Amino acid sequence: MSRPCILIVDDDADISLPLALFLDGKGFESRTAQNALSAEEELAKGGIDLILLDVMLPGEDGISFCRRVYTADGPRIIMLTALSESMDKVVGLEVGADKYLTKPVDLRELLAHIRALLRRSPLGSEVAPASAAFAQTLSFAGFTFTPTRRLLRSPTGLRVPLTGAEADLLLVLCQHPKQVLSREELIRLTRGEGFPIATRSIDLLVSRLRRKLAGNSPLDDLIRTMRADGYAFHATVACA
Repeated sequence: MSRPCILIVDDDADISLPLALFLDGKGFESRTAQNALSAEEELAKGGIDLILLDVMLPGEDGISFCRRVYTADGPRIIMLTALSESMDKVVGLEVGADKYLTKPVDLRELLAHIRALLRRSPLGSEVAPASAAFAQTLSFAGFTFTPTRRLLRSPTGLRVPLTGAEADLLLVLCQHPKQVLSREELIRLTRGEGFPIATRSIDLLVSRLRRKLAGNSPLDDLIRTMRADGYAFHATVACA
């Protein structure tokens, strides 16, 4: 079985080369690119499972590049940047990034995020057992959802774009229909044990997904806020 391939997009060789050596030593294949153009050339060669993408690139910036190349069934994307403003993080996640980490990042933490994303991705060498059980297309409230492709279609058949984080959350909700899940449980189920994620981030993620599933009135909301307890997915889920 081939090793998962990671593309490191950073114009600072003092960062990208040591990072590539570190990842190579952890069982991954690493490629590097110094800007959006060379990154696009690497993507065209195929075989990329995950992209580590710096925001502050020369020429086209990382957020613009992420917005342009992101596809629902494409490589997972982790953005790395010296920027720490919350709005920058929200923008990065909105355009398709799965994670947004601030430099300098702890390599052990980065490795944990990479492995967790690849376990949940059909592109990686591992598949999480929980996700494997939901590899087929699911249906709920007129929607159809194929988790392994991050493909969601509305009751009218239109494709609803999902970021990787939104798809992960929707899968967890489909796995636990009509159950109240606390914010801490949602963090654990979507990102794994011990990940340093604020509960406010889950609230923002739920809000984005709720808008994409919204009906014509508040009574149509599929994701219900359960006061201080968390959230519940009020839908009957079946295999399509």
